[in-house]
Amino acid sequence: MNSTNLEDDDDELLFVDEDYQDDSYEEDEFIGYWDILIVDDDHEIHSVTKLALSDLTVFERRLKFHHCYSGKEAREFMANNADISVILLDVVMESDEAGLQVAKAIREELHRDEVRIILRTGQPGYAPEESVIKEYDINDYKTKTELTRSKLATAIIAAIRSYQQIKTINQSRRGLEKIITSAANILEHHSIMEFAEGVVTQISSLLGLNPEGVLCAKAGVNIDDSDPDSVYVLGAAGQYANYINRKLENVDNARIINQIAECLKHEGHIFTEIDTVLYLSSGESHAAVYIESGKLLSDVDRQLIEVFLSSISIGYENVNLFQQLRVAAYRDWLTKLPNRTEFINILDNYVKGDVEGDTIALVDIDHFSDVNDGLGQDTGNLLLLSVAKRLTAELSEHCILARTGADVFGIVGNADTVNETRILALFEKPFKAGDHSIPINATIGFSQKRPSARNGLSVMKQTFIALNKAKNSVAAKFEYYQPEMEEQTTWRLGMIRQLRADFAERKLQVWFQPQISLVTDKFIAMEALLRWPTEDGSYISPAVFVPLAEYSGLIVDIGDWVLEQACIQLTRLDDLGLNHMRVAVNVSMPQFRSPGFADGVVKTINKYKIDMNRIELEITESVVMDEPQMVIDTLTELKSYGIAIAIDDFGTGFSSLSYLQQLPLDRIKVDRAFVKDIYKQSGAILAETIINLGQKLNLHTIAEGIEEPAQEEILKKLGCEEAQGFMYCKPIPPHELEPFLLEQHNKG
Repeated sequence: MNSTNLEDDDDELLFVDEDYQDDSYEEDEFIGYWDILIVDDDHEIHSVTKLALSDLTVFERRLKFHHCYSGKEAREFMANNADISVILLDVVMESDEAGLQVAKAIREELHRDEVRIILRTGQPGYAPEESVIKEYDINDYKTKTELTRSKLATAIIAAIRSYQQIKTINQSRRGLEKIITSAANILEHHSIMEFAEGVVTQISSLLGLNPEGVLCAKAGVNIDDSDPDSVYVLGAAGQYANYINRKLENVDNARIINQIAECLKHEGHIFTEIDTVLYLSSGESHAAVYIESGKLLSDVDRQLIEVFLSSISIGYENVNLFQQLRVAAYRDWLTKLPNRTEFINILDNYVKGDVEGDTIALVDIDHFSDVNDGLGQDTGNLLLLSVAKRLTAELSEHCILARTGADVFGIVGNADTVNETRILALFEKPFKAGDHSIPINATIGFSQKRPSARNGLSVMKQTFIALNKAKNSVAAKFEYYQPEMEEQTTWRLGMIRQLRADFAERKLQVWFQPQISLVTDKFIAMEALLRWPTEDGSYISPAVFVPLAEYSGLIVDIGDWVLEQACIQLTRLDDLGLNHMRVAVNVSMPQFRSPGFADGVVKTINKYKIDMNRIELEITESVVMDEPQMVIDTLTELKSYGIAIAIDDFGTGFSSLSYLQQLPLDRIKVDRAFVKDIYKQSGAILAETIINLGQKLNLHTIAEGIEEPAQEEILKKLGCEEAQGFMYCKPIPPHELEPFLLEQHNKG
């Protein structure tokens, strides 16, 4: 079509040049635009239509025109543009039904039910059927000759009114759906930050805004309870996302700060043409949601927001309670630092590379229990606060700190800060704890970032392994984790687990090594020795598994069982007429620490009706030196029942001469190390000294490790009374012990 008949000067379509283009708009003069799409293969129709409607204002908005020149182009355009209000659509373009195919695609493929469609054609014979008008929701159908300016404007106004009504209905429906859905979802969030982000997102969606420049702040409840009067950013999006969990005053926007402060002060919403600030309250929980709306909200929008805020108010109160529980779960109640659980979460992020640093440290305060015991728990707490304060002041700028145990602090940072020199230097000066100035030392375990680290828990374990190694060292104040440390730990735990299982299944055995009198050459006693057999018929050395049993505490139960087996063996020997034999049973430090140890020993002996003096408890010098007074008191109690006491390995450790007179001893053992070197002058002197000391204190002496007659001769000359060793008999199981002792007894 190249021309259109005009009805009058005011109601006519003007002819314009085909190259006429005028897409400029003074956008700031209006509150917005209606987007109109013209789809026609005739360029002149685009120009004429635009010129005819260029000064039309509908509901305080002007028209903005978009142009497509084929059905294919129109479908692609609509697929990428969601804001078109009305389409002026030519029916006949590249095909006779190109326009109808566009309408079908818009409704059925793109599911765009809001946009209004006005069909135009220059060929009346191509009018669509009535069913097509209904099916594709066509607003109007006109021939181009019918569309004078006034009729075209009337059609556009009617279409825009229809579009606005449908969109309002749809938006309200979607808004209500979002309110219901979001309220349900938000109630599932167990943190303030997640809840706040949910509120921000949903309100933005309700108002048709992008979540850019939207932020939520909360007053009265603080992240770490250190400054309860501050306002914090709890959830944000877009350019303000970096301010989450920071004070509102840090936000680089004075208007946001002032608007939120005003909202919280007056406890009410604020609506302006620039922004919207919503007040949210439930119980003692208060929040302000700031939205850069860029317009004054309509009554419909305000009603939707009110309904939404009402629906989430209870949820807001609930997440505050969840947040308090979370703080209790992830923050140390005393220092307000992250606790062990949160530190492991931090280490999870450290493993992923989301936390800066290459070194982990666990700092253990040495002998902290002594402070609690000597000065009281309140002073102990003040000391911990003082340590936390110094660590925070010196390290927190570059590190993440946590309290991971009663007296252990965790640190994550780079090696130039997290190292033994820097940290140990912090403990050179005493710490203030109330009226006390307390000097303390620390032991540190370090681990450095390794590709093998799977998660935060594994990093924590590695660092703790290094800390334990440092604590078990006499001289070292720190250790760095090495893979072999974990291998040793894994081996030790595996051995302990197997030991527990085998002991529960009674696979352990008690063997006995007979002891002979060097005066009468008769066997008068035996030592009960624990054996751990393996499936291949070999035995694990007691030097390996006894320390493991002591470390795990299993030695207490094993010790009780060994004493019982010793008593059972004595009753069997009694049945053979060998009622002169006594048995020595080794006792370790964990057994002394076990409540009711002395009573348990007496009860077991009485159970088998054994004379008390036939049971000898054998202790090592190291046990005495560990907790001397407790050991002395317990042995004195046992001695009062008539139980014999022997000290083994005397002279091989720290000197216990100062305690020797206090111990209720019956017998001193000359260690095999001295017997082995008895041919040497030094060995003979040491053995002689121990034997002479025993004689002076009226104690019996017994030498162990005798393998040669010459050793026996020397010991006899020195005055040693008893002996045991391979020369007489190796340790043997019960079924071999009984015939051996019976044979030896019959020989005599």
